[in-house]
Amino acid sequence: MPEIQLSLDGMPLPARPGQTVGAALTDAGISAWRTTRNEGRPRGLFCGIGICFDCLLVVDGVPNQRACLTPVRDGMTLDTGCAPGGPETPTQGGGAA
Repeated sequence: MPEIQLSLDGMPLPARPGQTVGAALTDAGISAWRTTRNEGRPRGLFCGIGICFDCLLVVDGVPNQRACLTPVRDGMTLDTGCAPGGPETPTQGGGAA
């Protein structure tokens, strides 16, 4: 399948047609892309079916979109609200989700 390109906080993110945003993030090794308000605990995919709201992010300027339900599109812009390279940058690898 041909690869399409998204951007996450200004960084390129590859995806495949038919994937959800959450699947593309997980495929890229990103396990958490937001934190809880009070304690700053990492959050990413949890239920994967749109019930829990742990996977929220900004998609093409629209806030509070569920990554687990949002299909990818070429050129899509994803924003976590975290500055690239900052202390709250999305977690790669085996971080808690």
